[in-house]
Amino acid sequence: MEQPSQTTGWTAGNKLQIIAGPCAIEGEEIANRVADGVAEACTALDLPFIFKGSYRKANRSRLDSFTGIGDEKALAILQAIGQRMGIRTTTDIHAADEAAMAADCVDVLQIPAFLCRQTDLLVAAAKTGKVVNVKKGQFLAPEAMEHAIRKIHESGNSKAWLTERGTMLGYQDMVVDMRGFPVMRQFGPVIADITHSLQQPNQPSGVTGGKPGLIATVGKAAVAAGANGVFIETHPDPASALSDGANMLPLNRLYDLLKQLKRVHEAVQN
Repeated sequence: MEQPSQTTGWTAGNKLQIIAGPCAIEGEEIANRVADGVAEACTALDLPFIFKGSYRKANRSRLDSFTGIGDEKALAILQAIGQRMGIRTTTDIHAADEAAMAADCVDVLQIPAFLCRQTDLLVAAAKTGKVVNVKKGQFLAPEAMEHAIRKIHESGNSKAWLTERGTMLGYQDMVVDMRGFPVMRQFGPVIADITHSLQQPNQPSGVTGGKPGLIATVGKAAVAAGANGVFIETHPDPASALSDGANMLPLNRLYDLLKQLKRVHEAVQN
């Protein structure tokens, strides 16, 4: 395993970093199944990867939406997967008092897009000493993310990444501005979230829609525009997933997608 950069915590070097897993930790069996599938695809393609999964879904449209199986149980599953497979893991946190708890179990703390301006959350994440991956708010310009990075750096932690997850286009659609990747790369490594950026939020049903048929299109464009890595939510059966199934990639299509993205990345590097 490559050693992390002392300044950014980045271990991928010049390779395309993959962050992939289910939207939420639904249970031990399905989490391990997805982790093994991601590992198989990434190992075959010699791509570094981090396994992701939300231990709790705090931002839901409806009160009856799935939010999780319990914080301690879900975090324990993430920790066990990391230890079993010898890989790095990541999850999102939603409040300052969650940072230390999550940091005990995972290697990278993700800041949700809606919370990227929350100073106390960014500071608490930074003070854990873990890598902090901040998703760009759907309402912010790429240039504005410099301030999020500065909050982390000025809190004594230089290991900060950014993730582009799309910008609101009207009320119910998202668009990825490819100009944002070179802008945000000035501040640190930049990941392209190529599944959330295809969400169609604010549906009358209270269930977010999506356009998963465009995942490869957005992914290739983002990598060509300079993304250092990609973030992908994947599941063996997205239709039965308990969260965000409408925009997830079927696990059996992950290898083919990553193969395409690797080719684009290598062409850009050359």
